[in-house]
Amino acid sequence: MKVLIIGFGSIGKRHYDVLSKLSEVQNIDLVTKQNIENIVYYKNLEIVKSINQYDYFVIASETNKHFEQLKFLEENVKNKLIFCEKPLFESKQDFEIKNNKLFIGYVLRFHPLLEKLKEFVKNEKILLVNAKCGQYLPSWRPNTDYKNCYSAKKEEGGGVLLDLSHEIDYVQWLAGQINEIKSYQVKISDLEISSDDLSMLIGKTNQDILVNISIDYISKITHRKLLVETLEYSYELDFISNKLIKKDKNGLEETYSFSNLERNYMFEKMHLDIFEQQKNVCTFKEALEVMDTISTIQEQNR
Repeated sequence: MKVLIIGFGSIGKRHYDVLSKLSEVQNIDLVTKQNIENIVYYKNLEIVKSINQYDYFVIASETNKHFEQLKFLEENVKNKLIFCEKPLFESKQDFEIKNNKLFIGYVLRFHPLLEKLKEFVKNEKILLVNAKCGQYLPSWRPNTDYKNCYSAKKEEGGGVLLDLSHEIDYVQWLAGQINEIKSYQVKISDLEISSDDLSMLIGKTNQDILVNISIDYISKITHRKLLVETLEYSYELDFISNKLIKKDKNGLEETYSFSNLERNYMFEKMHLDIFEQQKNVCTFKEALEVMDTISTIQEQNR
């Protein structure tokens, strides 16, 4: 399999590291403005030679470039696998994919404890889903000035709503499309950024499940937690400590942990799922549903 990675910032480099270790991948070229030694690279997508030679395209560029790059690929290649980093776009776009297969990088779907939780609740009546994620933006990328990263720049598609849309994706993956949304998307801290640093929503899904999501760039205590209430059980998944607690009405508690989760484990599982079964990976249709929710929040907070 020949791979072309478009964008070679931190996330592009991570995909390169993961894919270069997979036996299915024979060759990786890049599209980047950087000068890279010992790798074939092109300064932009339009000048890539024999673009149909590639089997798998990985879009790892800034969010505001996704639409044009996807459009270019859809018009210039056929029957290829395309992976696009989340979120799909910075705002809702009129876009169809007919010539290729497109998947989106909501990698938390491959967290072993989220997969276990999904298995637990699939035959239960879910009443409430509560997701909360926060981390202080200056601590995100050590050795980098947070003011220069794309997360800080609204004009590049940054902002907590787009950056942490994982929460919207996995909540909808578990509980259905969120509607009846009430939301806030604001900048409330003293961070020197033009993007939003807090987004909150409450709503109800098309499966009649109540949902509460809060995501931020401002919490000095890093956290990522998911609580699911069903008729029979309460579940708490802590993505930071990699622990899942299941508790029943009588107070009986079971704990599951995954202490040795390697840094690139989920990325590897995601790419392999695209190559093989395409079972858990976020589809284009599901990514559009995430964009619908994001779009509603953006509209409510203009």
